Amino acid sequence: MRSSSSAAGRQILLVVLAFAAAATTAFAANVTYDHRALLIDGKRRVLLSGSIHYPRSTPEMWPDLIQKSKDGGLDVIETYVFWNVHEPVRNQYDFEGRYDLVKFVKLVGEAGLYVHLRIGPYVCAEWNYGGFPLWLHFIPGIKFRTDNEPFKAEMQRFTAKIVDMMKQENLYASQGGPIILSQIENEYGNIDSAYGPAAKTYINWAANMAVSLDTGVPWVMCQQADAPDPIINTCNGFYCDQFTPNSKNKPKMWTENWSGWFLSFGGPIPYRPVEDLAFAVARFFQLGGTFQNYYMYHGGTNFGRSTGGPFISTSYDYDAPLDEYGLLRQPKWGHLKDLHKAIKLCEEALVAVDPVTTSLGQNSEATVYRTGSGKCAAFLANIATSDKTVNFSGNSYNLPAWSVSILPDCKTVVFNTAKINSVTVIPSYKRQSLNGGFESTKTVSSGWSWINEPVGISKNDAFVKSGLLEQINTTADKSDYLWYSLSTTIKDDEPFLQDGSQIVLHVESLGHGLLAFVNGKLAGSGNGNSGNAKVGVEIPVTLVPGKNSIDLLSLTVGLQNYGAFFDLTGAGITGPVKLKGLKNGTTIDLSSAQWTYQVGLKGEELDLSSGSSSQWTTQPALPTKQPLIWYKSSFNAPSGSDPMAIDFTGMGKGEAWINGQSIGRYWPTNVSPNNGCSDCNYRGSYSSSKCLKNCAKPSQTLYHVPRSWIKPSGNTIVLFEERGGDPTQITFATKEVGSLCSHVSETHPLPVDMWSADSEAEKKAGPVLSLECPLPNQVISSIKFASFGTPHGTCGGFSHGQCKSTRALSMVQKACVGSRSCKIGVSINTFGDPCRGVTKSLAVEASCA
Repeated sequence: MRSSSSAAGRQILLVVLAFAAAATTAFAANVTYDHRALLIDGKRRVLLSGSIHYPRSTPEMWPDLIQKSKDGGLDVIETYVFWNVHEPVRNQYDFEGRYDLVKFVKLVGEAGLYVHLRIGPYVCAEWNYGGFPLWLHFIPGIKFRTDNEPFKAEMQRFTAKIVDMMKQENLYASQGGPIILSQIENEYGNIDSAYGPAAKTYINWAANMAVSLDTGVPWVMCQQADAPDPIINTCNGFYCDQFTPNSKNKPKMWTENWSGWFLSFGGPIPYRPVEDLAFAVARFFQLGGTFQNYYMYHGGTNFGRSTGGPFISTSYDYDAPLDEYGLLRQPKWGHLKDLHKAIKLCEEALVAVDPVTTSLGQNSEATVYRTGSGKCAAFLANIATSDKTVNFSGNSYNLPAWSVSILPDCKTVVFNTAKINSVTVIPSYKRQSLNGGFESTKTVSSGWSWINEPVGISKNDAFVKSGLLEQINTTADKSDYLWYSLSTTIKDDEPFLQDGSQIVLHVESLGHGLLAFVNGKLAGSGNGNSGNAKVGVEIPVTLVPGKNSIDLLSLTVGLQNYGAFFDLTGAGITGPVKLKGLKNGTTIDLSSAQWTYQVGLKGEELDLSSGSSSQWTTQPALPTKQPLIWYKSSFNAPSGSDPMAIDFTGMGKGEAWINGQSIGRYWPTNVSPNNGCSDCNYRGSYSSSKCLKNCAKPSQTLYHVPRSWIKPSGNTIVLFEERGGDPTQITFATKEVGSLCSHVSETHPLPVDMWSADSEAEKKAGPVLSLECPLPNQVISSIKFASFGTPHGTCGGFSHGQCKSTRALSMVQKACVGSRSCKIGVSINTFGDPCRGVTKSLAVEASCA
């Protein structure tokens, strides 16, 4: 009976605990703010956030991305809301698949993280048209982002719809949900002067409108120094440590800390060293910040025609801690994780008092948070580009150049932003052709079939207009393509027909590219670039007596997304269009002639991207290196679960679909300049052009194909090639871990997760080198290199120095091989002392399998 009674008691206790847990989950949190921080249920919080944009990944990827964000030490996921994907046609909504905003927010909440919902509804984000739907442009009397009644009505209607959707699902913190912040407008303060006095009345209206929606959580405006109360104005940029809110009653918040930069077609690849990124974060928290967001934490992919710019690439990797495919970018992810742990160790002191900063000498300073209860946290900063030794509270500290040391007890350094204790991963790509295979696993292709896209007018909805039409007003961005076609008559007595002199077709366009056909043959082409979208070409052409057809195909590569009045930036062949070199040197201006127009391609009308048309042919031989061709083939998926991409080397420019899903625009022939890339020194202020790689190479050759879009076999790939390419050259690639490396010095701080006030023995043991394979089913299979002493080089290129331990390789092999992870003390206690009086380090390169 006693046992039975005890069991019954336990059951009752479990029921009570379950009820309590349920009650806690459903409890509505009160989110407010004061001059130091956001308060959640009356408690000030230090919050670390990261941006993940739900349309730039797939729902199947979301749980893993969210979990990796949580594992990396984040508290909050930040996302924009993308109006144009949710309301592609006025009053017709889409919240399915990659656009399922409610599902995304719920997944974040289920993972135990908060959400910052940036409704905007202008988002910028290198997104097509800044996130505005094109139909907005055609509302009579509308002017975007100013005190304009038609615009305000639409903005309020969409904002209210999103808020209402969140309320219906109880997703605001005030309802027990994860959303603790919302944003209205976006970086308007950068361009509001162009709108004159109406900008001020507009921003006040936007603030009042947002507050009136009664979300129960604070609203923010980024880059808006005049944001009216109670809206919190926040900072965006590479550095925000010097930012000051516009009221002493508002906390210091950083909504966009740019973890890298976006890639443009025709540009080199930007990246941001993690030492500088960590320095910027530490400086922000050192000087009073309490909310910081990485833009981006996972950048993802610009699927379909979602890129803005123009000329923004399909990849939106952004050098983020989670790469385009959702894999950890190491050492960036791990170093920031360690930073987050160090900051959290300081949280109790950070939120309790205001900081006190004192100088430690030129370009160095200490900031101390000391509470009345005896809690103390300190940040020691060296903002110079050379190392320094400083004295603080009676102790000596070495501060590497451009770094911050964090001392959660005001004594012990647990983290320095310039000293990386995390692993470095060098990725590798395993490739196969469409007909090839990975070792014993074959990808089977049925071969390529094709359809020629007609040159010029081929659709029944073509129309005739006098003069040259602007493209966006004509197509409403339903397609990248607009045909401009006409016939012109050449008289028999034209001198060039007898003397062979050259006729030139002169075309000017607002962009972003064009193809010129004369009598059905490609005569020439031109492209703009991210610096100047305009295209101007002079093409030598061959004309014949009588009628000659001129067909100009204008194309866009993403619409403008930023700047004052960006919505009025036009595109298309706006002229002049001229024939030069005719009789007596005369020029014929064709600009005001009767032009026939066709919006889009015949293949788009026939839905060729689905691959289901009956018009595909395999006869005669496969045409290659020719413009305007649709290609189709089938394939089996590469084995395994590693992220997958297509390498479009061999193709020109176009768009690709897998099983009807657009993976975006490809353009492997657009090569970056051959200058501007060099070894990047993280010391000193960062800018988007400071650290570049991939010069004189194609901007992007690999294009992400989500695994959830493909089946084990029987997949269909469709390409539309604009310029000319050879689809038999394309290959599939899976991204894998090539090498796993770490290089830790005796002078490194003890890893943060080993630090506590009672761990004196561990502190004396010194720093630790840690290795961990990124996937749960992997183990360390081999040690490629190990050296304790004075090794030098970087991952993939380590070499021994003059000082080296003879025991290092065997000891590391014994500790690591066969395990998923291992830790090795970096000290003479582990390896002996191969050279007395010299600071030593341990460098290891390993493989996982």
